[in-house]
Amino acid sequence: MDGCQSGVPTYEGDLHVVAAAHHIVKALGATKNLSDDLRKILIDLDSHLSMITSNIDSKGGRGLVDVEERLDQAERKIMRWETDPMMIWDSGPKEASDYLEAVDETGKLVDGLRGLSVHENRKQKEILHRAMNIFQTAMSRLEEELIHILVRHGQQFEPKNMYSRSIRKDIVYDESFVSVEDEPTKETSSQNCSNDESGECIVDLVHADVIPDIKSIAKVMFTSNYGPEFCEAFISVQKEALEQYFSFLGTENLSIEDVLKMEWTCLSSKMNKWTWSMKIIVRVYLASEKQLCDQVLGGLGSVSSYCFLEISKATILCLLNFGEAVAMGPHRPEKLLRLLDMYETLADLLRDIDTLFSEEAGSFIQLQFHELLERLGESAIAAFKAFRVAISSNGSLYPFAGGGVHPLNKYVMNYIRMFPEYWNTLNLLLKNQHPGVADQVTKPDYGPDTSLLTSCPMAYHLRSITSCLESNLHKKSQLYKDEALQHIFLMNNIHYLVQKVKGSELRLFFGDEWIRKHNAMFQQHAMNYERATWSSVVSFLKDNNPGSSSMLKSTFKERCKGFSIAFEEVYKTQTSWSIPDPQLREDLQISTSLKVVLAYRTFLGRNLAYTDEKCVKHTVEHVENSLLDLFGGSSRSLRNSRRW
Repeated sequence: MDGCQSGVPTYEGDLHVVAAAHHIVKALGATKNLSDDLRKILIDLDSHLSMITSNIDSKGGRGLVDVEERLDQAERKIMRWETDPMMIWDSGPKEASDYLEAVDETGKLVDGLRGLSVHENRKQKEILHRAMNIFQTAMSRLEEELIHILVRHGQQFEPKNMYSRSIRKDIVYDESFVSVEDEPTKETSSQNCSNDESGECIVDLVHADVIPDIKSIAKVMFTSNYGPEFCEAFISVQKEALEQYFSFLGTENLSIEDVLKMEWTCLSSKMNKWTWSMKIIVRVYLASEKQLCDQVLGGLGSVSSYCFLEISKATILCLLNFGEAVAMGPHRPEKLLRLLDMYETLADLLRDIDTLFSEEAGSFIQLQFHELLERLGESAIAAFKAFRVAISSNGSLYPFAGGGVHPLNKYVMNYIRMFPEYWNTLNLLLKNQHPGVADQVTKPDYGPDTSLLTSCPMAYHLRSITSCLESNLHKKSQLYKDEALQHIFLMNNIHYLVQKVKGSELRLFFGDEWIRKHNAMFQQHAMNYERATWSSVVSFLKDNNPGSSSMLKSTFKERCKGFSIAFEEVYKTQTSWSIPDPQLREDLQISTSLKVVLAYRTFLGRNLAYTDEKCVKHTVEHVENSLLDLFGGSSRSLRNSRRW
């Protein structure tokens, strides 16, 4: 009776209360800057109030008819696409909008009907079951639409110009070494995407025009508690796209056993490709994938980070596994530069990785990156030590033909001329190795103007390496029976060493004093060569009686014969010797000519009375020209310059 006393029927009073609540909910929903969680609560509340209104109406004779009519309208819009071969979002924005409205309406009806007691109302139960089936069909269709949009509008990008890719040739020692000194490293540095100061390069993995469409699907599915289904579809497509791109880069998923059994040429190529691929994957692809995840799922808490991790972890772990296999493999000297490339690549990417996988779920990726960096550093140090040991232990049973630049020298100097590119890294890795080297290499005392570079850890180790090399070259010089050829060999090799230092950034680490000292060394060997070769030859031209204007004819003939025989023997032998550097060869020829030709001209000038004799086989000009044939690398015989 209380209701009658108020003058308002009970169901009408309930309608007024619900209408007032509806008004409040609508007003709150229009407020800007609402969180997604609060907005979802208001949507759910609005749906529930709608169903309460319908339920109240049913008491007044209207209720379920209106609900069923609304469901019929939504069903028509949803189910017509089940027989249409066209994709909804390909048909135009209006069709997509109408479909989403129908899905939203169906969702509200489902939520509202669930909020009512249907146990005693068969009709309500049937409508709820029907609405749920329609809604499930719509969710499945939205999954299909999502996959279609991602695949159709996914965008590939060319990696070749993203980052410079070194194509430096490997330098591996063998006795037939061909120098690569005249082959400069080729690099490209152009990029076809916008990048920030850290080198991060962002591209659109999915066309920007369809991002709002993907977000609209995400909003409906997450609001309807179909977030896991959305994530599964999104992750599946994007993960497959990343794997395809990974394959497109030419990077393989290799087992540790595959890597450990690999021949060096093949492994070197894959190590080089790894450093390039790692930069592309992390700084371009994953940075872009992270942006896409944030654009689509950024307002859903940790969902974006979860999807990104699931998309990327398999590819990242594949790259890390290759690095682990390389680090545990044999520490051969030729691996050093490739290991340094890999180390520097990881060190450079650590900040990117820490940012991309900043959530706790991705912390294991961060940890593995840091651990691999440490292991690659240890492997690089081991390879560096192996390099030094290989130089010291390189032995020869036979002398190097012609006394030219030994292959070991070329190998070492062409190898270490690359080290300045890595000087910061090498200093970091070698600083704890420094005490052992300091015992073997004296710290240079170049005065107060010494560059700090000549005192850094890498400089000490460089001098240690060249010291080992010089010691080995001296041992190899002892294989020559001819003392003069020993000096030619050492002159050639020390000169080569100096030129390599002077002609590269190595000079900054060795210093001017080291260069001056070694210039003096090869010049001393040149003088020792002249003494060992020409002292005995020129001795035939010396006048034992300087007070006399000329010598006896018999003595003159004997001296001429002795000089000719000695000179021809030197000519025959030393034309087969080699001085590869043209300037060094010319300098030694001129220096020798100044001594020998001057002595010969003086000798003949003092004995003009006998110069027409047959014993004078060679004119001064012939001797002078013949000296220019020395050190050409092929043996020749000397002909007389006179005809009888």
